[in-house]
Amino acid sequence: SFPGKNLEVINGDILKYDFNQIKEPYIVAGNIPYYITSPIIEKVLTLKNQPQRVVLLIQKEVAERILDKKETILSLFVKNRAKVIAGPIVLKDEFTPPPKVDSQVIVLEPHSPQISDDVFRLITLGFSAPRKKLIHNLTTIKSASALKEIFTQKKIDIDSRPGDLRLTDWQSLYESIY
Repeated sequence: SFPGKNLEVINGDILKYDFNQIKEPYIVAGNIPYYITSPIIEKVLTLKNQPQRVVLLIQKEVAERILDKKETILSLFVKNRAKVIAGPIVLKDEFTPPPKVDSQVIVLEPHSPQISDDVFRLITLGFSAPRKKLIHNLTTIKSASALKEIFTQKKIDIDSRPGDLRLTDWQSLYESIY
């Protein structure tokens, strides 16, 4: 199908595959099972032997959450470790048999993490109840009054929810809390 191209298709379980055996620069591409999207993205973005690019066809709603300005743990994880580019939308009617949902291509260009694992643990704590105000989710580590003071100093709205903060906000919050 791809004459003259340096292409090797590996048919296997991506979650079990040892990427360290790849010695040359490589790209990961695939139409992945939607129910394991997060574990696949987590694996390829935490590999020691990073791919140059990751091109995945995923459920459109998940792609939108990764690309959206309203953050989730997954979107923050991805944006911390890769540049994210929206690819084309693939309508369900273009498949045989058609799935129940539309799909979208996302392109990830891995880079070094912008924030540490410690900051990411704070993010995880912050998202323990994603619909609640962030300040309430963090009272296990600081008093509400201390958090209000930190939020005011950092110009973070006291009524913010976890999804309202960007990576830089989380980094700044971490530095003030710890």
